[in-house]
Amino acid sequence: MPAPLIESFFDPATSTLSHLVMDPETGQCALVDSVLDYQPASGRLHTDSAQRLLDRVEALGATVQWILDTHLHADHLSASAWLAERTGGRVGIGREVVQAQRHFGELFNAGPSFLTDGSQFDHLFGADDTFFIGKQEVRAWHTPGHTQACMTYLVGEAAFVGDTLFAPDFGTARCDFPGGDAIALYRSLQRILSLPPQTRLYLCHDYRPGDRPVRPWVSVEEQRSSNLHLLQGKDEATFVALRQARDRELAPPTLLLPAVQVNMRAGHLPEPENNGVSYLKIPVRQR
Repeated sequence: MPAPLIESFFDPATSTLSHLVMDPETGQCALVDSVLDYQPASGRLHTDSAQRLLDRVEALGATVQWILDTHLHADHLSASAWLAERTGGRVGIGREVVQAQRHFGELFNAGPSFLTDGSQFDHLFGADDTFFIGKQEVRAWHTPGHTQACMTYLVGEAAFVGDTLFAPDFGTARCDFPGGDAIALYRSLQRILSLPPQTRLYLCHDYRPGDRPVRPWVSVEEQRSSNLHLLQGKDEATFVALRQARDRELAPPTLLLPAVQVNMRAGHLPEPENNGVSYLKIPVRQR
């Protein structure tokens, strides 16, 4: 079977990488970790990043079968719902997303109309589920740590790892979000790095230290040999201590509050109020 065609798209505003994965025999494709552009100062949405994906789908003569998120993102809004409305593709995510829905539904006082059973998504993947993009078999690995619901999607000699790993010069995912766990991340990393050395690990973000060129993927071999967090934390206890110390220094992502309100709804905005406008909430905390 021919290898899948994979193309990557970089959004500089959020440093997010989205990916198009197509089966060349059938033209069926998946879109992974899409971006809905959002300007926090004005509250304006636009769809330039998602439209780039659709334009490429059209140029390839492809059909969108799946719209996949590796986890419930806290650093960008997902365009899953917008893409699904225009392509008919099925929106999929890991089934543990329900844990995040319960937490954030309570945080934002979303009310009884917001269901916390994952039903906003078309499919919830369990650990080690398999599915297909055209004729290409995909394995869905549950790789928690960054969040409880993180998934890695493996197809051919490629794996889409979400935020679990970054490029070697930036390290690994933070674990201080609800459901995050540095021990679980270490064990997920060991599983991912057990893949054959030539496996390409496609990233969800590239923060480009020194403003170097974007790296959409890094091989397992290179991650093993040069990822700065893995080199400094070779055993579990050392890695966990390093990761937890690093997380205590990190500020919340800029788009955390708007992103999770949209992403917990599978990319949909909250229901419009009686004036026809959707609103995103900001919980006010006092010290």
